[in-house]
Amino acid sequence: MESVLLFLFGIVFIVVGIGVSIGLHELGHLTAAKIFGVKVTQYMIGFGNTLWSRTKGDTEYGVKSLPIGGYIAMIGMFPPGPDGKQPRRGRLAQFIDSARQSSAETVPAGEEHRAFYAAAPWKRIIIMFAGPFANLVIAVVVIGIIAVGVGIPSSIPVVDSVSQCLKPATSTSTTCTGADPVAPAALAGMQPGDRIVSVDGHRIGNDFQKASDLIGDAPGRQISVVVERGGQDVTLSMTPVLSSKTVYDAQGNAKVVKAGVVGFAFGQGNVRQPISSVPGAVGKQLSATTGVFLNLPNRMVQVWNAAFGSQQRDANGPVGLIGVGRLAGDVASNTQTPFVDRLEWLLSIVAALNISLFVFNLVPLLPLDGGHILGALWEQGKRWWFAAFRRGKKPKHVDMARLLPLTFGVVTVLIAMELLLAYADLVKPISAG
Repeated sequence: MESVLLFLFGIVFIVVGIGVSIGLHELGHLTAAKIFGVKVTQYMIGFGNTLWSRTKGDTEYGVKSLPIGGYIAMIGMFPPGPDGKQPRRGRLAQFIDSARQSSAETVPAGEEHRAFYAAAPWKRIIIMFAGPFANLVIAVVVIGIIAVGVGIPSSIPVVDSVSQCLKPATSTSTTCTGADPVAPAALAGMQPGDRIVSVDGHRIGNDFQKASDLIGDAPGRQISVVVERGGQDVTLSMTPVLSSKTVYDAQGNAKVVKAGVVGFAFGQGNVRQPISSVPGAVGKQLSATTGVFLNLPNRMVQVWNAAFGSQQRDANGPVGLIGVGRLAGDVASNTQTPFVDRLEWLLSIVAALNISLFVFNLVPLLPLDGGHILGALWEQGKRWWFAAFRRGKKPKHVDMARLLPLTFGVVTVLIAMELLLAYADLVKPISAG
């Protein structure tokens, strides 16, 4: 029963996290729009039927029945079409004209100056960027809480295990033979649980890498290793043996090098980081998420092959809302993992979701925020061109309504992707372990 409740808690935690993220995303749009005088008629969390709403000033604030997104409604999203022309023929043209007409109907007489299209391009850019920027801020705050408050899971200068013999990193054997040299750590009496205080006279603190480097740089030379055991310092003498070991670079790539080894493994724990580490952590996650989106077609093919074939899901590949909820439930209900580690996992999911929302919404296609930003940039470019080379003439607004057919194509693709991810999350979910 406890595991079921914890599983549900994990799902609720993520649902609330997604709701807050969406709400703040739309609040970013809303705040910027009101600052620049654009009239906002609705601020809604979710889609479908309205469950609750209240009107304050020009804006109706509410919650809808399907909590899968949100939106704000600004008047005059599309500029009016050319005046004095006969209606164009063809379904596509009529559809575009209908969209323009619907947009025009949202603009009350005398409030044309408050329409979205009437705002200066730089103002429209800020309005549309404010939503994704809110998600970036959330991600920075959450990653900061993880790094500074909870700590990042990493190796710590505490002995996890001591080997009885030395084997090269390339060996697959797990048993000692007479041909294997005795491990210097075991010979010196090192024990699991020992916290390394200093190596060869250099204090270690929480820097496990410093301890590893000092040992690695002393093959064939006797060094003293001071460990804390039972509240007391114990000095051990050992001579590292030149052997092969696996090391990892800043990107997590492994390589085998020759260095001094003594035959023990570091433990794992949450290490609190300085606040100066947060920008780097955010940048690293932004880079990884951007890479996923740039390679999204290939990633979705992999999801398809996994869902309808024998391939396994890529643990670092895209996940749908069902998969995210399932991951959160699995993490929360894993009582074998300390609570702090489970909290770090859940917060990491929220941070990753907000990074994904930031990157995804800046894709330069309608109906995403990036599509509107691209349109405003194009219009600003036209204004600069006319000012430089066609003085005395003012360019028309960029007719974003012409892109609506492409918009519906994008929406269709997004729906198909979410359906595929939902199916894959059900039949072949990604495990949190």
